[in-house]
Amino acid sequence: MKMYFAGRELDMSRCHVMGILNVTPDSFSDGGRFNRPGVALRRARQMLADGATFIDIGGESTRPGAAPVSVQEELDRVCPVVEAVARELDAVVSVDTSAPEVMAEAAKLGAGLINDVRGLQREGAAEVVARAAIPVCIMHIQGEPDTMQDCPEYRNVRREVSSFLSARVRVAEMAGVRPENILLDPGFGFGKSLEHNLQLLASLEQMHILGHPLLIGVSRKSMLGHITGRDVNERLPASLAAATISAMKGASIIRVHDVRETVDAVRVVTAVKEAG
Repeated sequence: MKMYFAGRELDMSRCHVMGILNVTPDSFSDGGRFNRPGVALRRARQMLADGATFIDIGGESTRPGAAPVSVQEELDRVCPVVEAVARELDAVVSVDTSAPEVMAEAAKLGAGLINDVRGLQREGAAEVVARAAIPVCIMHIQGEPDTMQDCPEYRNVRREVSSFLSARVRVAEMAGVRPENILLDPGFGFGKSLEHNLQLLASLEQMHILGHPLLIGVSRKSMLGHITGRDVNERLPASLAAATISAMKGASIIRVHDVRETVDAVRVVTAVKEAG
């Protein structure tokens, strides 16, 4: 399956790596390290050299318990970095945002993908994406970042996540988003217990029935800490294991902090699949 990101054609039957570039002071893993445009651009350039296809720029932390930021503050954080990366580097710029105003401005500055953890639930978001005519990733979330981990409950997590994503796809399409411009993310860690996350990862291949490429983000997340007992900066092996499982189960994009190592893991998965 081919998709077009700001004029760049990509084969989504292959697995691509997305590098995380948080321009926030409070992200759970690297908050404050890359929140100046020059530093952010150098980080993006390194991730591209390490093999990333996408650079995902975010100006609002969505870690559990995170407080929201104003639209203007998010614009001030994100737009200079989007503009610089889109101008200077041969990468697909993705913007991690739920704010329609940020989506619209990022698209004007050269972003090729909108990555919305709230699944286009904010008023006007779907219409903005449709007008921009660029791909969007619709993610599942239960609740909001500041409360989502309080007490997540499901009768059947895979079925409920799939139902939510199907409903949001219908809303997006009714707003004018083309079906071929939609990716889906089951939202690991967004309103889910460890058991819920493991059930989703174990059954990930079943989500292909929804008919859209999958973007998976498990890098350094607390689910891996619960399994291994490791601190956030000691979760590279666990992150690589989860990325490898995701790639084997058909994910099109793996969103990670550790690009070089994940690219190597994905290359092994690709070689095995091609040999089979």
